[in-house]
Amino acid sequence: MRTADFDYELPTDLIAQTPELRRDGSRLLILPRESRPFEHRRFRDLPEYLRAGDVLVLNNSRVIPARLRGMNAHTGGEFEVLLLEENAMNDWWVMLRPGKRARAGTSIVFRDLHGHPTGISATVLEKNAEGHRRLRFAGAPDLAACLDVLGEVPLPPYISRPDLSQMELDRERYQTVFAQPAGSVAAPTAGLHFTEALLDEIRSRGVQVCFLTLHVGVGTFAPVKTETLAAHPMHEERYELRVETARIIHAAKREGRRVIAVGTTTLRVLESLAQQPSASLPSSFNAGAGRTRIFIYPPFTFKIADALLTNFHLPRSTLLMLVCAFAAPNDTRGRERVLAAYAEAIRLRYRFFSYGDAMLIL
Repeated sequence: MRTADFDYELPTDLIAQTPELRRDGSRLLILPRESRPFEHRRFRDLPEYLRAGDVLVLNNSRVIPARLRGMNAHTGGEFEVLLLEENAMNDWWVMLRPGKRARAGTSIVFRDLHGHPTGISATVLEKNAEGHRRLRFAGAPDLAACLDVLGEVPLPPYISRPDLSQMELDRERYQTVFAQPAGSVAAPTAGLHFTEALLDEIRSRGVQVCFLTLHVGVGTFAPVKTETLAAHPMHEERYELRVETARIIHAAKREGRRVIAVGTTTLRVLESLAQQPSASLPSSFNAGAGRTRIFIYPPFTFKIADALLTNFHLPRSTLLMLVCAFAAPNDTRGRERVLAAYAEAIRLRYRFFSYGDAMLIL
């Protein structure tokens, strides 16, 4: 398929800049895989579409305050640093702007959130093929332990924050209520709509709620730039699936109960594991940790997920392509179905992207 097939026009005023007042107050578009009409509800109505025996799987990765502000120790030039992945204590791969000024050996000193010097610095060690820099930090025993006073919420580039007072709200709302292991530089946004009360209500209906971890990388925002999908180099993300979650999912598939993936990140883990050679049966895979580069686009055979809860995604993004594949498994017709749903959402002025509304594909 061609990348241009997944383009659409979105009015900029529909890109959500702030979250809804209540997490579960977002709108929810119901997209049946069959040709039935779309439904328009509120996220708090989600339990009505679940039934006893369902398994709801969520990504519990915690977003780190990954955006740092620094300056060249010798010239005073400003740098913006986005932490990507920790190699070892105080040793990180980062995105750094402006990159042309960050040659190997460059020394960067960092300020806190109020612009005050911190005594923390970093040296550029090398650059990789993707243009990312490797930094060695000094001035703190462990940089990761300093991020709450040093780092900003790594909001995506389409969210503007001219007034930094909003950033305190972002620290709470650009994070799921069930976030645990730290490591993401972008939120698993489908999970942002849940409250503890809503999860309790879902459990009370006999739905099993379980968690896996996929640390969302900056590549999640990257548009596909190649002319064809097959030529796109997919970004890599780290995941972990615990034994208990694997056991719950295995039992559900064996007994014919639905597995509902909350978010494209969750679905990527489940389907990555199901595609491994060790997964001899459509419902089998092993618990464990690893990395995935799976790129899901139409047509695709899904082995684990029976329903998908997701937000509205950027044009030409790998996430939109995944959603189109899920809307019509083993077929290419899901693209038309999803883009028709997007067109209706635009007409009805749904809110799009990270802080926007949600869609349930059944």
